[in-house]
Amino acid sequence: MATGNFFREVELPEQKSFSDGVLFPAVLAPTTNTNIAAFEEAIRAQKPWLRSLLQTSGVILFRGFPVSSPSDFNTVVEAFGFPEAHYIGGRAPRTKVVGRIYTANESPMDKRIPFHHEMNYVPDFPSKLFFFCEEEPEKGGETPIVLSNIIYEKMKNKHPEFVAKLEEHGVKYTTVAGDTDHPSDIAGRGWKSIYMTQDKHVAEKRAANLGSKLEWIGDKGVKIITGPVPAIRFDEERRVKTWFNNLTGPVNGEDKIFDEATCVELGNGEAVADDAMEDCWRYLEEECVAVAWKKGDVMVVDNLMVLHSRRPLLKPPRRILASLCK
Repeated sequence: MATGNFFREVELPEQKSFSDGVLFPAVLAPTTNTNIAAFEEAIRAQKPWLRSLLQTSGVILFRGFPVSSPSDFNTVVEAFGFPEAHYIGGRAPRTKVVGRIYTANESPMDKRIPFHHEMNYVPDFPSKLFFFCEEEPEKGGETPIVLSNIIYEKMKNKHPEFVAKLEEHGVKYTTVAGDTDHPSDIAGRGWKSIYMTQDKHVAEKRAANLGSKLEWIGDKGVKIITGPVPAIRFDEERRVKTWFNNLTGPVNGEDKIFDEATCVELGNGEAVADDAMEDCWRYLEEECVAVAWKKGDVMVVDNLMVLHSRRPLLKPPRRILASLCK
């Protein structure tokens, strides 16, 4: 379906269609051969429509557009006009590339990253995420996406008492960060990188502003205790509740990928029910969409509505860049 003079909606076999007829994700392609300047101009000209499409679908995948470099990607991000969200408090290892562009999580590609809303454990989490495929994987390495309200509804139907506790008490996250970064870990930033300071007192203040408490562990680093924070979020624009937490990551994921120092519990101190997490993991896998990356792809994710993850890379290369927006 053509949309204006520049974009056309296309369908991919991986998309899901819901009862209201909305396809997830929305996929856009150019109507004709183009260049990065024309793409930038089209985004700016049709910004209201693109933002409406993102709100409706949750994710837009731009495929076949002339985005070939980190600088091109930065141009696309800035064309949308969303303010930049800084990564203070973020725990994944990342490196700045250019402008507002960073590497995606730099942990070893053979590791799975569980489903999550980006930085849901801080008060000022980003509302939009941009991803760009600079080098497409030979095999594996997809970035699965899933609508968070669907997971909430399934969990509420299967585990109403557990979900009621989540809504009442929230969740508390505990992790340990060293002095230096450990790129081999999925949440491997050291505290100096997390809080962007060398000063422990400054780090404590910045942590407090983010709702976290720091407990120093001699020369081993620091224990970061966050919460209780909401585990369920009400989306005001769409009038739905979302599964806004990292419960399937720290201790309950299929692969037990985090170390023993990382844990999550209910805000009242109760342990997270294993059977509930097993069902949650299954729902996430059943309901997600995983489109294989193609070189030049740009994916825009509404972080308030959509969880994302990373599947293990089975055959290199893979280079995905990212940008976070308020």
